[in-house]
Amino acid sequence: MLRDIFSLGVGAAASGLAQSARADDLRVGAPAPPLVLHTLAGNSIATRDLLGQIVIVTFWASWCGPCLAELPLLSAYAQRHRAQGLAVLGFSLDAPDTLPAVRSMAATLSFPVGLLGSAYAGAYGRIWHIPVSFTIDRRGRLADNGWQDRDPAWTEARLERVVTPLLTGVPMR
Repeated sequence: MLRDIFSLGVGAAASGLAQSARADDLRVGAPAPPLVLHTLAGNSIATRDLLGQIVIVTFWASWCGPCLAELPLLSAYAQRHRAQGLAVLGFSLDAPDTLPAVRSMAATLSFPVGLLGSAYAGAYGRIWHIPVSFTIDRRGRLADNGWQDRDPAWTEARLERVVTPLLTGVPMR
C-alpha cells in the first residue's frame, strides 16, 4: 500500500512538472485551455461547452481566508450578470474529507462548485496560490491570466476592470 501511495505521488509530481511548464504557456488572447468541472450535484460542465459566454474559472478552498472574502462578492456579481452571458465555475481545492464544509459554502453561491481533486488543473498548472481565477472570453480565448495578477483576488474594481468590458463589448483598459 505504501508503495502504491509513493508511486502515485511520484507520478503526480512528474505530471505536475509537465503541467507547470504548460501553465507558463498561458497567453492572453490565445485559446483557453479546456477544463471540466465535476459539480457537487454530479454534473459535468466543460469550458468548451460555454462558448458564447464569458467564463470565470476560480480556484478556492474552504480554509482560505481571502477566498472566503472573495466568494460572496463573485457570487453576487455572477448573479447580477448571468443574463449578459456570465458563467462562473468554482473549483475547490479541499480534500474529500472536508466535503461538508465545501457543500455548506457552495450552498451560498450562485455558481456551480466541484472538488478539483488534485493541485493540478491541466494546462493551468499547479494551483499553488489561492484564490486565483482565469477569465475566458466569448470566443473561448483567455482574457485574463490570474497568474499574472499581483493581487489575484476579485474585488469590485477588478471585476469592473476585467470582466464588465467583456460583458458589454467595451475593450479593457
